[in-house]
Amino acid sequence: MSSIVVSGDTSGAVTLAVPAVSGTNTVTIAAQTGTLNAAGPAFYAYRGSSDQSFSSNTFTKIQYNTEIFDTANCFDSTTNYRFTPTVAGYYQINIAMYINAAAITRMLLAVYKNGSAYIRPADINAAGNTVSGSVLVYMNGSTDYIEGYAYVTATTPAITSSSELTYFQGFLARGA
Repeated sequence: MSSIVVSGDTSGAVTLAVPAVSGTNTVTIAAQTGTLNAAGPAFYAYRGSSDQSFSSNTFTKIQYNTEIFDTANCFDSTTNYRFTPTVAGYYQINIAMYINAAAITRMLLAVYKNGSAYIRPADINAAGNTVSGSVLVYMNGSTDYIEGYAYVTATTPAITSSSELTYFQGFLARGA
């Protein structure tokens, strides 16, 4: 087995040319901070333990209170229910909710950034129970945070607790 070592400085890109070899070829890259996607925060939270009741026709923060994973401890699942990444960059965010209610006529899902509406990836003016969406958002890695909000026109709406139906996920797609 042979290895190739490339030296250089951190001021620019490094190009590595490897000759084709039959069989399996493996490339190992040393861990970096802040620039490799593998080093960035990622999380998967959902509404667990019980349904979350809220008022019809009112924007309500979804309390994603259970985590499947949180690689950098950047998601608060106990107090603010928000993601505050510690690495600057562009984050892929996926969000979904399932509503348990009677007479649903509108379901709106919103991603808030720093306490204000950022995008509404789903706004359905029809009967149904589930909405989902995604967005790519820049986060500064220190003070920026995002949250999920629901708006539903229905009789006694409740956000269903389920890791498969009511979730909030995100990961660093590209460093700043």
